[in-house]
Amino acid sequence: MKVRDIVLIAILSATLTASKMALSFVPNVEIVTLLFIIYTIVFGFKKTMFVSIIFSTTEIFLWGFNTWLLGYYLIWPLIVIVTGLISKTTRNEYIYAILAGVFGLSFGLFFSITESIFYGVGYGITYWVRGLLFDIIHGFSNFVLVLILFKPIKNVIEKQSERFN
Repeated sequence: MKVRDIVLIAILSATLTASKMALSFVPNVEIVTLLFIIYTIVFGFKKTMFVSIIFSTTEIFLWGFNTWLLGYYLIWPLIVIVTGLISKTTRNEYIYAILAGVFGLSFGLFFSITESIFYGVGYGITYWVRGLLFDIIHGFSNFVLVLILFKPIKNVIEKQSERFN
Protein backbone atom coordinates (compact mmCIF):
# COMPACT_ATOMS: atom_id res chain seq x y z
CA MET A 1 0.00 0.00 0.00
CA LYS A 2 1.30 3.43 -0.90
CA VAL A 3 1.66 6.29 1.55
CA ARG A 4 -1.02 8.17 -0.42
CA ASP A 5 -3.47 5.34 0.19
CA ILE A 6 -2.73 5.31 3.92
CA VAL A 7 -3.24 9.08 4.12
CA LEU A 8 -6.44 8.83 2.08
CA ILE A 9 -7.82 6.08 4.32
CA ALA A 10 -7.00 8.16 7.39
CA ILE A 11 -8.72 11.25 5.95
CA LEU A 12 -11.81 9.30 4.93
CA SER A 13 -12.02 7.66 8.36
CA ALA A 14 -11.69 11.01 10.11
CA THR A 15 -14.37 12.49 7.85
CA LEU A 16 -16.77 9.73 8.84
CA THR A 17 -16.12 10.24 12.54
CA ALA A 18 -16.50 14.01 12.23
CA SER A 19 -19.72 13.74 10.23
CA LYS A 20 -21.19 11.32 12.76
CA MET A 21 -20.28 13.66 15.61
CA ALA A 22 -21.71 16.67 13.75
CA LEU A 23 -25.15 15.05 13.49
CA SER A 24 -25.09 13.21 16.82
CA PHE A 25 -27.63 15.60 18.33
CA VAL A 26 -30.30 14.29 15.91
CA PRO A 27 -31.35 10.72 16.84
CA ASN A 28 -30.73 8.20 14.06
CA VAL A 29 -29.96 10.75 11.36
CA GLU A 30 -26.48 10.28 9.96
CA ILE A 31 -24.55 10.59 6.72
CA VAL A 32 -22.10 7.80 7.50
CA THR A 33 -24.09 5.34 5.39
CA LEU A 34 -24.14 7.79 2.46
CA LEU A 35 -20.41 8.39 2.75
CA PHE A 36 -19.64 4.66 2.90
CA ILE A 37 -21.67 4.15 -0.27
CA ILE A 38 -19.88 7.00 -2.06
CA TYR A 39 -16.44 5.97 -0.78
CA THR A 40 -16.98 2.43 -2.04
CA ILE A 41 -18.01 3.68 -5.48
CA VAL A 42 -15.22 6.25 -5.80
CA PHE A 43 -12.29 4.62 -3.97
CA GLY A 44 -13.13 0.95 -4.29
CA PHE A 45 -13.86 -1.96 -2.02
CA LYS A 46 -10.42 -2.53 -0.49
CA LYS A 47 -9.73 1.03 0.67
CA THR A 48 -13.26 1.51 1.96
CA MET A 49 -13.10 -1.76 3.89
CA PHE A 50 -10.03 -0.41 5.70
CA VAL A 51 -11.98 2.80 6.36
CA SER A 52 -14.86 0.82 7.90
CA ILE A 53 -12.53 -1.01 10.28
CA ILE A 54 -10.74 2.18 11.31
CA PHE A 55 -14.04 4.01 11.77
CA SER A 56 -15.40 1.22 13.97
CA THR A 57 -12.22 1.17 16.03
CA THR A 58 -12.29 4.94 16.45
CA GLU A 59 -15.85 4.68 17.74
CA ILE A 60 -14.62 2.34 20.47
CA PHE A 61 -12.01 4.90 21.52
CA LEU A 62 -14.68 7.60 21.65
CA TRP A 63 -17.56 5.71 23.27
CA GLY A 64 -15.93 2.84 25.12
CA PHE A 65 -15.87 -0.91 24.86
CA ASN A 66 -19.27 -2.63 24.87
CA THR A 67 -21.35 -5.20 23.01
CA TRP A 68 -22.29 -2.72 20.26
CA LEU A 69 -18.75 -2.86 18.87
CA LEU A 70 -19.38 -6.32 17.43
CA GLY A 71 -22.33 -4.87 15.54
CA TYR A 72 -20.20 -2.06 14.16
CA TYR A 73 -17.53 -4.48 12.94
CA LEU A 74 -20.28 -6.40 11.12
CA ILE A 75 -22.58 -3.63 9.92
CA TRP A 76 -20.19 -1.13 8.37
CA PRO A 77 -18.19 -3.68 6.37
CA LEU A 78 -21.52 -5.17 5.25
CA ILE A 79 -22.62 -1.87 3.66
CA VAL A 80 -19.25 -1.73 1.88
CA ILE A 81 -19.64 -5.30 0.60
CA VAL A 82 -23.21 -4.77 -0.63
CA THR A 83 -22.33 -1.44 -2.25
CA GLY A 84 -19.31 -3.02 -3.91
CA LEU A 85 -21.53 -5.71 -5.42
CA ILE A 86 -24.25 -3.27 -6.51
CA SER A 87 -21.80 -0.73 -7.95
CA LYS A 88 -20.69 -3.25 -10.56
CA THR A 89 -24.12 -3.09 -12.18
CA THR A 90 -25.56 0.39 -11.48
CA ARG A 91 -24.79 4.02 -10.72
CA ASN A 92 -28.43 4.92 -10.11
CA GLU A 93 -28.88 7.01 -6.94
CA TYR A 94 -32.38 5.56 -6.42
CA ILE A 95 -30.90 2.07 -6.01
CA TYR A 96 -28.42 3.44 -3.47
CA ALA A 97 -31.22 5.32 -1.69
CA ILE A 98 -33.17 2.07 -1.36
CA LEU A 99 -30.04 0.32 -0.10
CA ALA A 100 -29.46 3.06 2.50
CA GLY A 101 -33.12 3.00 3.54
CA VAL A 102 -33.18 -0.77 3.98
CA PHE A 103 -29.87 -0.57 5.80
CA GLY A 104 -31.27 2.02 8.23
CA LEU A 105 -34.45 0.01 8.76
CA SER A 106 -32.47 -3.13 9.54
CA PHE A 107 -29.81 -1.45 11.71
CA GLY A 108 -31.55 -2.39 14.95
CA LEU A 109 -32.15 -5.93 13.68
CA PHE A 110 -28.41 -6.41 13.12
CA PHE A 111 -27.69 -5.15 16.62
CA SER A 112 -30.41 -7.36 18.12
CA ILE A 113 -28.63 -10.37 16.64
CA THR A 114 -25.33 -9.40 18.25
CA GLU A 115 -27.10 -8.56 21.53
CA SER A 116 -28.74 -12.01 21.45
CA ILE A 117 -25.31 -13.59 21.42
CA PHE A 118 -24.46 -11.92 24.73
CA TYR A 119 -27.82 -11.71 26.52
CA GLY A 120 -30.13 -14.28 24.92
CA VAL A 121 -32.74 -14.30 22.18
CA GLY A 122 -35.47 -12.79 24.39
CA TYR A 123 -33.34 -9.74 25.06
CA GLY A 124 -32.42 -9.47 21.38
CA ILE A 125 -36.08 -9.43 20.33
CA THR A 126 -36.93 -6.88 23.00
CA TYR A 127 -33.97 -4.75 21.92
CA TRP A 128 -35.14 -4.80 18.31
CA VAL A 129 -38.83 -4.08 19.04
CA ARG A 130 -37.94 -1.27 21.45
CA GLY A 131 -35.87 0.43 18.74
CA LEU A 132 -38.27 0.05 15.79
CA LEU A 133 -39.30 3.71 15.79
CA PHE A 134 -35.64 4.74 15.66
CA ASP A 135 -35.03 2.26 12.83
CA ILE A 136 -37.91 3.76 10.86
CA ILE A 137 -36.45 7.24 11.33
CA HIS A 138 -33.01 5.92 10.42
CA GLY A 139 -34.24 4.21 7.25
CA PHE A 140 -36.34 7.16 6.11
CA SER A 141 -33.59 9.71 6.77
CA ASN A 142 -30.99 7.54 5.00
CA PHE A 143 -33.28 7.22 1.98
CA VAL A 144 -33.94 10.97 1.77
CA LEU A 145 -30.33 11.98 2.42
CA VAL A 146 -29.04 9.71 -0.34
CA LEU A 147 -31.62 11.04 -2.79
CA ILE A 148 -30.68 14.64 -2.01
CA LEU A 149 -26.93 14.44 -1.40
CA PHE A 150 -25.65 11.46 -3.41
CA LYS A 151 -24.86 13.23 -6.70
CA PRO A 152 -23.44 16.48 -5.27
CA ILE A 153 -21.19 14.79 -2.70
CA LYS A 154 -20.11 12.08 -5.15
CA ASN A 155 -19.18 14.71 -7.74
CA VAL A 156 -17.11 16.68 -5.23
CA ILE A 157 -15.35 13.57 -3.94
CA GLU A 158 -14.61 12.36 -7.47
CA LYS A 159 -13.10 15.73 -8.41
CA GLN A 160 -10.99 15.78 -5.24
CA SER A 161 -9.94 12.19 -5.85
CA GLU A 162 -8.69 13.14 -9.33
CA ARG A 163 -6.72 16.04 -7.84
CA PHE A 164 -5.29 13.78 -5.13
CA ASN A 165 -4.10 11.22 -7.67
